[in-house]
Amino acid sequence: MSEHNPSSPAAPLIEDQSAPSGTHTPHILVVEDDPEICGLLQRYLQRLGYTVSTAINLAGVITAQQKAPIDLTLLDLMLPEEDGQTICRHLRQFSLSRIIMVSALNDLRDRISGLDLGADDYVSKPFDLEELAARIRAILRRAATPVATSATEAVLQYRFDNWLFEPAKRALYGKTGIRVALTGSETDLLLILCQNMHRVFTREELLSRMHGDEKNIDPRAIDLLISRLRRKLSHEGRQLELIRTIRGDGYIFDPDDIRP
Repeated sequence: MSEHNPSSPAAPLIEDQSAPSGTHTPHILVVEDDPEICGLLQRYLQRLGYTVSTAINLAGVITAQQKAPIDLTLLDLMLPEEDGQTICRHLRQFSLSRIIMVSALNDLRDRISGLDLGADDYVSKPFDLEELAARIRAILRRAATPVATSATEAVLQYRFDNWLFEPAKRALYGKTGIRVALTGSETDLLLILCQNMHRVFTREELLSRMHGDEKNIDPRAIDLLISRLRRKLSHEGRQLELIRTIRGDGYIFDPDDIRP
């Protein structure tokens, strides 16, 4: 990470910048307790044209949420007060923000844990700023472009096996009406499956539909998403075989009945 400036002042708990008028400027929240890294990211992202807020703890995250909707959060996992996993759970419950976890931990289990909590991507320190910017652009582009083939289709409700799926709200509702929140990536994947029920998809096909021509996406990310969706589509602790594994081929969404 370049542009190292030890003499720069510590980043405040929250610092909002005005967005250019006329168009929506994505709002990025940087959750990082190291003032040098936080300041570096803030300056870099502002130069790219983003509105940037910063926070060092959950209280700062809540303050940022109250000021303006957050499009994407760069979330450090190792914080002095609450850990990043606690903040990730909060964001998943109370925000539609996409999440990129940032950590000095590079073990595969740490990546899996972060993605399993609902993060959309995981970046290890030290990271390259240009690569991080590319990942941010890709995630924001996916968030702004529905997977559905038309604007009408993007707001449809899908009903299957006592479930109601509302893509626009990133939500599942069971027969009791209790809402199950979905991450952005889970919503994208479930929408693809609902639009293509009874069709077998390979991991590569699902990755292509979700990420386009992006590089460096681990195919196992699809396995993690499928696992998370299966848990959320469970009934009284019993996982229903709505998403079945076809050995050697991939996955198929196979409800008894689905209707918009």
